[in-house]
Amino acid sequence: MELISKALFGIANSLLIPDVILLIFFFVRALLLLGGTYSQLMMRRKNDRLLGGMIKELQPEGIPQLRGALPEKSDSLFIKYLSDMLAHPANEAYADFLITHYETEAAKDVNLSRLLTKLGPVLGLIGTLISMSPALVGLSTGDISGMAYNMQVVFSATVVGLVISAVGLFTQQLKSRWYAKDVNHLDFVSRVYAECHEKKS
Repeated sequence: MELISKALFGIANSLLIPDVILLIFFFVRALLLLGGTYSQLMMRRKNDRLLGGMIKELQPEGIPQLRGALPEKSDSLFIKYLSDMLAHPANEAYADFLITHYETEAAKDVNLSRLLTKLGPVLGLIGTLISMSPALVGLSTGDISGMAYNMQVVFSATVVGLVISAVGLFTQQLKSRWYAKDVNHLDFVSRVYAECHEKKS
């Protein structure tokens, strides 16, 4: 039994370095995600000022005006799909295809946030529990400096894991609202566009 316990202890300790590396990697990734989300926020505000009111009050006769107001070059996923929709003749099947495809692209973008939300606490807890064992050993042997060092690792792993999770949760909630609003707008524009086509026919 002692041999098995030592083997289990060795396996657990060997996981500390990979866990710390993953925590650092995902922390950097979370910071990049935060920066990217802020950039998206600024772009969305610009697009909302340009198109928000126009889409809200859209009538069939306003389709050419909306088409002309779209930016020629934009990194916005919404603008890309809206331009594609208005560049083709009104077709319900094609509009449904575009909206479904947009939802797939949006889900891919939100997946990273969802991953960080779940992985952050898991990696933090793993680092906490692994470092807690040598800290308790140091306490029992009177090695206060060793115990203090391991307790630093314990708290650091927990804090970093929670920060990663918080960034993931924040960006996930924000982006989910954005994409739900975009899907609603695309669906509305597709219906008005179809109505405009029927009137011309």
